[in-house]
Amino acid sequence: MPTRILIADDDDSIRKLLRRILEENPDWQICGEARNGTDAIAQVQQLTPDIAILDLAMPQMNGLDAARMIRETAPLLPMLLVTVQDVSAELATQAIKAGFSGAVSKSTGYEVVQGIEALLRRRPFFNPS
Repeated sequence: MPTRILIADDDDSIRKLLRRILEENPDWQICGEARNGTDAIAQVQQLTPDIAILDLAMPQMNGLDAARMIRETAPLLPMLLVTVQDVSAELATQAIKAGFSGAVSKSTGYEVVQGIEALLRRRPFFNPS
């Protein structure tokens, strides 16, 4: 069975780009997309993905707050934080406290792929720039 991935990002073009990059791996399947943190929480409960990718800056609820809520109902779900900004040590600390297993800049799809691969091996992946 393919690994089921949920993508949460408010930017349609970023979601499409991530979908295209991630689906190049035949073992990965995008099971859902969310436009904000609130929608991401609902989709995690409904779709039960194997991994969730959440953008830091989303309307209604940001990725950090959404991760805290998701952690309550899906404590074992690996989550990867993606952001347009550099992953500073401070941001990595905030992400860990929120329940993320990794954080990367979404400036390159390659970092996102590396992050997912690490999380699927149950290894943390924080790629500070």
